Amino acid sequence: MSNEKSSELFERAQQHIPGGVNSPVRAFKGVGGNPLFFKAGEGPFLIDADNNRYVDYVGAWGPLILGHCQQDVVKALQHQLHQGIGFGASTEAEVKIADKICEIMPAIEKVRLVTSGTEATMSAIRLARGYTGRDKIAKFEGCYHGHVDGLLVKAGSGALTLGEPDSSGIPKAYTDLTHVLPFNDIGAVESFFAEHGDELACIIVEPVAGNMNCVPPVPGFLEALREQCTKHGAVLIFDEVMTGFRTALGGVQSIFNITPDLTTLGKVIGGGLPVGAFGGKAEIMDRIAPTGPVYQAGTLAGNPLAVAAGLTMLDKVSEPGFYNNLETRLAAMLAGLEERAAAAGVPFTTNQQGAMFGCFFTKEEKVTKFEQVMACDAEAFQVYFHTMLDNGVYLAPSAYEAGFISSAHSDNEIQLTLDAAEKAFAAVANM
Repeated sequence: MSNEKSSELFERAQQHIPGGVNSPVRAFKGVGGNPLFFKAGEGPFLIDADNNRYVDYVGAWGPLILGHCQQDVVKALQHQLHQGIGFGASTEAEVKIADKICEIMPAIEKVRLVTSGTEATMSAIRLARGYTGRDKIAKFEGCYHGHVDGLLVKAGSGALTLGEPDSSGIPKAYTDLTHVLPFNDIGAVESFFAEHGDELACIIVEPVAGNMNCVPPVPGFLEALREQCTKHGAVLIFDEVMTGFRTALGGVQSIFNITPDLTTLGKVIGGGLPVGAFGGKAEIMDRIAPTGPVYQAGTLAGNPLAVAAGLTMLDKVSEPGFYNNLETRLAAMLAGLEERAAAAGVPFTTNQQGAMFGCFFTKEEKVTKFEQVMACDAEAFQVYFHTMLDNGVYLAPSAYEAGFISSAHSDNEIQLTLDAAEKAFAAVANM
């Protein structure tokens, strides 16, 4: 495959864009080489600047659950374009999508639209602090909640890819208020709450970690969080920016029947356009301005284009059997990957939660903890990534990112993926 045009664009980009990218994980630092530049998407495929086609398992980092340029979403956007692209004022569509989110998500009684997942988590934490009157918060190793100052402590995703779990430019006073716990460690949670629970405003968690690859909760972990937060008067925040409408229609909370106090959602509710939301118990949400003293605002919150796309997307994923079809197809693909890895003699395992998946180059039978993720063979992933890329499959350019399947992926694309994987595992075996 020729990548001449992408290389030229990357050279140009570096002149006026720091590092040549507008988000660090795009930079291919975790896999080596130069990033690709894309110009189009079509169903399950991405098309780069050199007209190469790739089966896409990134999906704009999760939101494109219907695939690229799904026609009903495109029509909704075209219709809205003729009505207006933004008003900075309230619309009927905002009411409709709020109604829809509250209908679908079990724990959300009221919801506020924002413009990104980062803004959603930042606002939810501010609200939790305002509601409880406490300052301290807790998060988990390897869980990324956006580039919020107080949360860039042992975060996952791009921070791990760059080998910089903490960011410069953040006052130590911010991070001193953030406690970090080991993910999936029930004992550590109980011990922490016994010592600090009454000082804690909230605990925020990716209920399925998607920024240290894909790591589902072990039995009892989410239940322990709910129990301890209730006991100590802390707010339980589920960061479902990635998992909401990806793992199940009602998110992870519906799978495990856990009711968080607040939930954050991301760009999936905008069909791929920039949008986010946070919501939860009415008692807590009513503390947000203008009904309460906790200030939060957004000029472009509830953007008509994002809401139009989101409403259409939510209607499509609400159709009977939608998630069962996704899960079945993904499970078959992951089984095929494991079979081919075993045949090549490559230590390899996978995780799945709904339409999310993780691939790990490890001898561990199952990956459930942050330290297991960090011990995986990064060199093997690099070889695997580039061989898959050369054979028409686009994966996240980081060993610490989850993958996603869309309803546009057919058996043909999955077979193409498995054929490419056979070559990739052979390349890893010959390292």
